[in-house]
Amino acid sequence: MKFSFTALALSAALLCAAPTHAEQFKVLLFTKTAGWHHDAVHAGVSAVQELGRLHDFGVFWTADANRVMNDAELAKYGAVIFLLTTGDVLDDAQQAAFERYIRKGGGFVGVHSASDTEYGWPWYTKMVGHMFKVHPAVQTAVLQVRERNFPGMERFAPRTLFTDEWYEFGPATSDRLTYLLSVDESTYAPKTKWPDREGAGMGAFHPISWYQPYEGGRAFYTALGHMAATYRDPVFLHHLYGGIYWAATGRGFKAD
Repeated sequence: MKFSFTALALSAALLCAAPTHAEQFKVLLFTKTAGWHHDAVHAGVSAVQELGRLHDFGVFWTADANRVMNDAELAKYGAVIFLLTTGDVLDDAQQAAFERYIRKGGGFVGVHSASDTEYGWPWYTKMVGHMFKVHPAVQTAVLQVRERNFPGMERFAPRTLFTDEWYEFGPATSDRLTYLLSVDESTYAPKTKWPDREGAGMGAFHPISWYQPYEGGRAFYTALGHMAATYRDPVFLHHLYGGIYWAATGRGFKAD
């Protein structure tokens, strides 16, 4: 009996001493909306969670800004993903906490309507890089690679068919942007008219994805991701992971 008890105690001690698994990094997945709510939100959340399992990083999902937009909570994450957010989603104190987070080296990932978020917060609009103006109906068009030497870009063909809601943007809010993808406006119909605005495209250069160093941190944005089905596209998902990886770690990638 004494031997059995000793062996049991030793086994328990070994189990307690066994090293625990450490993820590469953790991200905050934030999906609060104060305007249009995209049907793709849940597909996007599931896709990012699956990317976390595939690439061994932690994902905490919430739409509750009160819960996470403070110094103590934000410090847990290598990057914060604004996934399909819209409108005014943070109050003044939460905005200040997020600014401090980026200035301490944090990362930002904006997906699709993250550029339709917080128009009245100049610090945020400069971080995003371009703000949404208008879009035509969902159409198939040709994406063009502008920069391959960035994480997640190596699986795109130089020109490739892609179907999405092609955002037309306002002018650049930062002069530090490096563009990754653009859309060829000659391959779809960019003109549209809404009751309060209209668009005719952006011309010869219509950016879709970009990144920049920003106030001590890192900011990545992709306008892709309007449709739920897009979150099953392995090329898009690899592009999204590349942005997350860079935003969280600062590590680059050379395709050539």
